[in-house]
Amino acid sequence: MSWCRPRRLTYPPSTPHLTGFIFKVFVSIIEAPVIGSLLISYLKKKNKFIELLRNTVIPEAPMFKPEFPPQEPEHGVVTLHEDGQPEDRVESALKCLPDYDLPGSWNGNQDPPFKYWKIRDYAYAYRSGLATPSIVAERIIPIIEEFSSKKPPQPLLISFDAEEVRKQAAASTKRFEEGKPLSILDGIFMAIKDDIDCLPHPSKSGSTWVHQVRSVKKDAVCVSRLRSCGVILLGKANMHEFGMGTTGNNPNFGTARNPHAPERYTGGSSSGPAAIVASGLCSAALGTDGGGSIRIPSSLCGVVGFKTTYGRTDMEGSLCDAGTMEIIGPIASTVEDVMLVYAAILGSSLASRNSLQPSAPCLPILSAHDSLNALESLQIGKYTTWFNDVNSTDISDKCEDILGLLRRTHGCRMVEIVIPELHEMRNAHLVSIGSEMLCSVNPDCEDGKAARMTYDTRTNLALFRSFTASDYVAAQRLRRRIMYHHMAIFKNVDVIVTPTTGMTAPMIPPSALLHGETDMQVTGDLMRFILAANLLGLPAISVPVGFDKQGLPIGLQLIGRPWGEASLLRVASAIEELCVKSKKRPVSFYDVLKTN
Repeated sequence: MSWCRPRRLTYPPSTPHLTGFIFKVFVSIIEAPVIGSLLISYLKKKNKFIELLRNTVIPEAPMFKPEFPPQEPEHGVVTLHEDGQPEDRVESALKCLPDYDLPGSWNGNQDPPFKYWKIRDYAYAYRSGLATPSIVAERIIPIIEEFSSKKPPQPLLISFDAEEVRKQAAASTKRFEEGKPLSILDGIFMAIKDDIDCLPHPSKSGSTWVHQVRSVKKDAVCVSRLRSCGVILLGKANMHEFGMGTTGNNPNFGTARNPHAPERYTGGSSSGPAAIVASGLCSAALGTDGGGSIRIPSSLCGVVGFKTTYGRTDMEGSLCDAGTMEIIGPIASTVEDVMLVYAAILGSSLASRNSLQPSAPCLPILSAHDSLNALESLQIGKYTTWFNDVNSTDISDKCEDILGLLRRTHGCRMVEIVIPELHEMRNAHLVSIGSEMLCSVNPDCEDGKAARMTYDTRTNLALFRSFTASDYVAAQRLRRRIMYHHMAIFKNVDVIVTPTTGMTAPMIPPSALLHGETDMQVTGDLMRFILAANLLGLPAISVPVGFDKQGLPIGLQLIGRPWGEASLLRVASAIEELCVKSKKRPVSFYDVLKTN
């Protein structure tokens, strides 16, 4: 049996970057019955796809969805009751946080380092009469409308109802006036990615037609849990159509822009959720993540993105609820806000509990001395060759600097590891998620909807249609094999660390705004480090750690053991604290809480 040694990963490496008219011609060619198949076969052979999946003996049995061995319990944590009320879990999460430190802007300090307003800052303002949810709503609404009316359009939300927002804000304001807020999340504004159901909005998944064939009858389970906590649901956030891209490009409605550099992409596919949080308009947002779609845009936009263990959150009511890699997770400006939102939305479906047997959900006690002891005993795994496989040493150097500071401050131990068969993992993920995506949209394609999809989506679907049943089974055999490798690594380390992406935010070609683009080199650079968490169902989090020489955000990724969310959140919080002085106000930032 022959396995390729780890090498520089691209996705795939030998395909052209196409936009505009040439891109449209390319799509017409690859969709042609004979010549299209020949072209795709040529590209797959050139990138050793056939060699890896069809000409290699893989002895492991297929693993069609993540299967986790029993895990040791985490220490210094609070166990949450997933069958309990979301507001009770949020209250438990609140008690895990350090004491609330009144921001400098409240107590008269005129020149603090830049900080995002946290959920607890909004709660303080509401309870102290410094602001009300209705006042904040009136500051947000015209900004959202302005983004949608730009030329070309740059919508953060693609479904928005100002009167519905006012109605929710008025109800929240009344609860505060009566001294009866539902939770610390009451009056907190959140956006919901467009592939997650949220009444009264349609779910389009970034397309122009899905809402015509699929109606929304109720909130997704995660959204319902947020609503019960008093969250004000702002609308449906922009995204890469069907989640089939990593940049956030969307010719259907307009492409959301990176708040740190409006001429650059946000990353995707959860482009709107990351951008709206980074711009200060929302404390948090919900995204989905089947191939880095929470972590990539969070890294590129300088916010925190949390992918939970597969099955930790109930996927009912999302357009990707039948997949084996996708999760719903929070994007927020701080780790503590991620914790509060995560506490609200967590809770496995009955099917996941029966098949996955999840450990009880936990949160780290960040206010206790035990948290420091837990950090001291932490073993962090780093595959240096892979870690340094980035487009710019700005990324690896910044991530390395923060790890060194973490080690010196908290005594964490760095352990050199080797992760085998990275190239095989990339192919297994591509075949697995591509097959699942094709299965979900194929009936609509057969019904004539393919012509209404973006050229980017059609390019991906043409590739996915070339996968065979044997390719899919081979990918699932690789999935089990790669799970073995990672579980062996986690016997010696608690967390695996990488940069989140292999590049910072890419430029938006003006020619890509109207018809989209295909750039597999950029896709490979953005996805280089994120695949294991999706293919294997592992939890992972992206934390902003600084900026490159162009002033673009850099994210550090932590990957944990199955069901080990508490450990990841503890380390992420420590890293965030070490980076507090390196925060920078985005170019496009709105202070909707207003202190003066």
